[in-house]
Amino acid sequence: MTRNDVIRLNAAHIRRVGEFLVRISNELNQRAINHDASKWSEEEWPYFEKVTPKFAGVTYGSDEYKAIVAEVKPANEHHNKVNRHHPEHFANGINDMTLLDLIEMMCDWKAASERSSDGTIARSIEHNKKR
Repeated sequence: MTRNDVIRLNAAHIRRVGEFLVRISNELNQRAINHDASKWSEEEWPYFEKVTPKFAGVTYGSDEYKAIVAEVKPANEHHNKVNRHHPEHFANGINDMTLLDLIEMMCDWKAASERSSDGTIARSIEHNKKR
């Protein structure tokens, strides 16, 4: 194998890795644009419009939090059914999720943890292990 052959092989590899990274980046960009779009649907919006303000200041996972979540059960069931970044979307939870699903899920949990004054991503992960 000549030096030029080695250069071509390495260049092809580098280009191919770049192509895969661009695909992943594009998919993450689409997920950023479309994240939770179903919350605006007729099946979800009436519920989320009513309860979203109630989440402010409520500790994630507390009894008060669970009571609010119970108010939006039909919306949550629809939401989980149509959004693959939720473990409940899949029969086997996170075991059926792709790496991109998991990345979106963790970004979702991080953002949700910032809604309450005592929220942390570590607490969200601990609480959501059961999911």
